[in-house]
Amino acid sequence: MSFDVDTHTDTTVVVDIGEALDFRNADDFKSTFQSHVDNGVRNFILDFSDTGILDSTGLGSIFSLYRQISPEDGQVVFADVSRPVQVVVQLTRTYKVFRQFPSVDAARKALS
Repeated sequence: MSFDVDTHTDTTVVVDIGEALDFRNADDFKSTFQSHVDNGVRNFILDFSDTGILDSTGLGSIFSLYRQISPEDGQVVFADVSRPVQVVVQLTRTYKVFRQFPSVDAARKALS
């Protein structure tokens, strides 16, 4: 499985997470973001609008991205967070680390 990526600017991309980010596709997610990090991307907007499943492996892959880009002033932000993902974000207190935006457009404007 691959993730749809929309290049917003040279340093910002939007990643459509799709139906799930879990143990089945976390490695695909890592390889997707790694290729962008290698090309100089530092800001990632994760679009969770269609996501029904986010497990600990998926969350771990997001933190892996965050640890890689944050020393270089990079950001990972969440956009259009679905209810199932919001539950995980609340339970894990992930909202303390990643800013959330009501839409991808709002996130784009904030990172511009």
